Amino acid sequence: MTPADNGRVIVAARAWLGTPYHDQASLKGVGCDCLGLARGVWREVVGPEPFPIPAYSRDWGETGPREVLAEGARRMMIEVPPAKAGPGALVLFRMKPRAIAKHVGILTGPDSFLHAYERLGVIEEPLTQAWRRRIAFAFLFPQR
Repeated sequence: MTPADNGRVIVAARAWLGTPYHDQASLKGVGCDCLGLARGVWREVVGPEPFPIPAYSRDWGETGPREVLAEGARRMMIEVPPAKAGPGALVLFRMKPRAIAKHVGILTGPDSFLHAYERLGVIEEPLTQAWRRRIAFAFLFPQR
């Protein structure tokens, strides 16, 4: 697989800024969660989603040992070491030590990322050390 143009990924992701937070949604300007943001960027950069996303509960990341997000991303994206991930990469965060990765963001610069966050919606913010150390996996969007 060839990676998509990272500039195109960032432009597509930034178009979602200000979208309100809404569980399991993926509609630019209307509502999305972190996975919905990634799905929307996929549709714009790559094309139709390759498989339906099953419903998930708010606490899904606290149950079970499987890295569900990483497994799904591996099926359709290009995995890279987190330390090598640059702007345009999709990153998966562990929100608690030893928990599975359950939060998704898109790097927009060497020290910034964009994500959908509860109560805040889609925002771009600094990739602080606190966020950086939570990155568990990184993937590149494939070219169409």
